[in-house]
Amino acid sequence: MSAITDIGRPTSDVASTQPVVSRGRILAARIMANRLGIVGIAWLALTVSVALFADFFAPYGVDHVHEGALRAPPQRVHFFREGSWRPSRPFVYGYKSERDPRTFLTTYTEDPDQVYPIYFFVQREPYRLWGLIPSRLHFFGVEEGGMIALFGTGRLGRDVLSRVLVATRISLSVPIIGMLISVILGSAIGVASGYWGGVADILIQRLTEVMMSFPRIPLWMALAATLPADLSSLHRYLGVTIVLALIGWAGLCRQIRGKTLALKESDFVMAGRAAGSSTPTILFRHLIPNCFSHIVVVATLSVPGLILAEGALSFLGIGITPPLVSWGTLLKDAQSVQVLTKHPWLLAPGVLMVLTVLAVNFLGDALRDALDPYSQIR
Repeated sequence: MSAITDIGRPTSDVASTQPVVSRGRILAARIMANRLGIVGIAWLALTVSVALFADFFAPYGVDHVHEGALRAPPQRVHFFREGSWRPSRPFVYGYKSERDPRTFLTTYTEDPDQVYPIYFFVQREPYRLWGLIPSRLHFFGVEEGGMIALFGTGRLGRDVLSRVLVATRISLSVPIIGMLISVILGSAIGVASGYWGGVADILIQRLTEVMMSFPRIPLWMALAATLPADLSSLHRYLGVTIVLALIGWAGLCRQIRGKTLALKESDFVMAGRAAGSSTPTILFRHLIPNCFSHIVVVATLSVPGLILAEGALSFLGIGITPPLVSWGTLLKDAQSVQVLTKHPWLLAPGVLMVLTVLAVNFLGDALRDALDPYSQIR
């Protein structure tokens, strides 16, 4: 209670003068306290930036071929010339190839006579940024006639780094779009099922049980295989995205339905009904916002599964098809034992896939801890 001063005016309590910390700042503090969450956010920020500007960061186009370097190993970046102790502009050596007369395999070694300095912000192959803006600017490259392959080259002599960077755009966009579609479907159907109940609730829950009873990967494969073979790459990309989205909503629907059943008899919902609030108002202003934290966590944790699913479908040849590239399509070049033993750099897309899945899981765990009202900042 406020105290009365000598002149008769009330003074505020000491507690009321304390600054009020917003919920957003509390969530940010909890996320920042999670070290693995910070690592996940940093990696995802880097990956998304690369995906948005992949053509700029890639030194070559996805179909650029180095005819004299088929499955060549990654080049090392040097700062010192042979016989010199003074640092110079970063550079790479060219390849010197030798063919084994017994196995007919070509081996590549560095050729000190071929020196290619690395330049930044160079004008090289033309491309269209986001398919709209024509440009020739690349983040780095070497002089005309030279080559740089920091991740090596593939079976046809194409730069692995350039293809991996461009593939990041597909491998991230498919899971994110699929997650958004499944979240919208699962949230809307789950809230409707829990709020109205009755026959609609019974039918919806039986449908979700049927969908959740099928193994996901075989079901994804079966649905992806039904896409016509003559579809263009863009239409197939959209088809794979829709296939992944239409299966992922069932689990979220069950969870949101349970949250809705617990909330629809709460005091604030009953007060809204007594005040004459319409059903859409109760759903979109009371129920769904109170389920939002749970939706965010479930959506974040569902992305890794969609990344792996797209990679698996593309690896098996029923997902993304050329000329589009994804991490899964690039891994098709690394499916033999010979590749694993002699050309391990072709596994670079798989390494990036694993790191991205771990980063999303770290972020999901950080969000789950931050949104938990009973968690403590450590």
